[in-house]
This record gives sequence, C-alpha cells and structure tokens, in this order.
Amino acid sequence: MLERLLSQGPWEKNFFPWGEVFRKGETFLLRPLTFMNLAGEAVAAFSQRYSLPPANLLIVYDDVDLPLGEVRLRPGGGPGSHRGMHSVLAALGTEQVPRLRVGIGPPPPGMDLAEFVLSPPSPEEIHVLGESCDFAAELARVFLEAGFSAALDLFSRKKPGRSV
Repeated sequence: MLERLLSQGPWEKNFFPWGEVFRKGETFLLRPLTFMNLAGEAVAAFSQRYSLPPANLLIVYDDVDLPLGEVRLRPGGGPGSHRGMHSVLAALGTEQVPRLRVGIGPPPPGMDLAEFVLSPPSPEEIHVLGESCDFAAELARVFLEAGFSAALDLFSRKKPGRSV
C-alpha cells in the first residue's frame, strides 16, 4: 500500500536506523525497518522526531482478525491479536491512534500464523487484496490531506458493506 502512495508524486527519502521516512511538504510516510512485532519503536521514534501526536498518525496494517479484503478505519481502540499494533500502542502510551486495517483472513487450519502472514497470497486472493489496498491507499491519502473525519466520510460513502 505504501508503494501506491509513493507513486503519487516525488517524495524526499530519509533513512534512520528505525525506518525510512518519505516526505512531501508536511506530509510524511514511514516504512519501519524494525521487526513487525517491534514496530512501536519505529513509530515512537518517528513521532518524536517530527513532533507528531498519536492522533495525527494513521497506522496501516494487515489483519488476520478481518475477513480477506475487508477494510476498517477506526479512530482508536485496542490492538486485537496484532503484535505489531500492540507494540505501537505500548510505545505511544495510548490507544487513541487512528488505524486502517486490511483483512487477510485467518490462516488455514494447522498452518502457523507467522508462516501464513509472511507467505505470498494465493492467486485467488491477489485480486481481492489489490482492490482492498487501492481503497486503503485512497483512504490514507485523504487522511494525509484532510484528516481522519474526511477519510471516514469517504469510507462511509465509497464502499458500502465495508465495516467502520
């Protein structure tokens, strides 16, 4: 999904031990370079470096707790079973962090969760995930340009049947 946003214009790129930061004016994107389960370290360092409060961040992540292709946008809440989001919330010290989740569905019976999450999607899943990532990128772009309320408005108008 990050690549979809990066394709929308020139971005200045900076490297840090904890992540890659892409900047266009006052708009920032972060690609953490930590392990996913330690993503909070990168998000906290990014937030501190650029003086961004948690409410101005949008954490985007895949989620096995959502059906394949489902997209959810929330202003805050708990981490669910996502260890990376648990790390982010712990590092920021609040659950009031906007998040955008893209469902990848649960692992097949008997398959290890880490193996499932790190494996490529099946050919049947690629189309569904592509559409979901396109929509998530559009929501993230609106969030960056106009804030959470504008993204939530687009979310509720554009994709009937998608959960909020």
